[in-house]
Amino acid sequence: MTSIAAEDDAPPPVEDTAPLLILEDFLPHRLNVLSSLVSQALSRVYAERYGIGIPEWRVLVTLGQHGTLTGKMAGAETHMHKTKVSRAVAQLEKRKFISRRANRNDLREAFLSLTPAGRTVYEEAAPIAAEFMRQLAAVVSPADREAFDRAVRNLTERSATLVAEFDRNNG
Repeated sequence: MTSIAAEDDAPPPVEDTAPLLILEDFLPHRLNVLSSLVSQALSRVYAERYGIGIPEWRVLVTLGQHGTLTGKMAGAETHMHKTKVSRAVAQLEKRKFISRRANRNDLREAFLSLTPAGRTVYEEAAPIAAEFMRQLAAVVSPADREAFDRAVRNLTERSATLVAEFDRNNG
């Protein structure tokens, strides 16, 4: 039996005006999609092999790169919210990939560092990640790489400036 929808249930008419914004062309959306897809693709490697997710991976690699850090410092390096960092740290600690040492000067925070098991994961995973990056970057021609790197650096710096300006102007 076919049901005829009441006129009230009909979708609103489509206007003949051009859209104010086309999401697929909106640079912030495009960068977000790119970031999400890259993270998903790379996470297939370390999730399957080491059983860790994207936030745990970021914290682990940051500690591998910088040595001992606080959770706050790791959050600043990875641009992750403190809640996400805290959960990642708890997971890595549970897996015995990182250790926590109290900060005697501020007992509210702890120093985080890789354990020998965490160091092993970092040393195994880093070359895999570097190869992934090489394969990903292969779509950018060698002649365009310097310009691409400069554009990414400039967009990152401009975004940080816009965040700071917004924060200054909005309290």
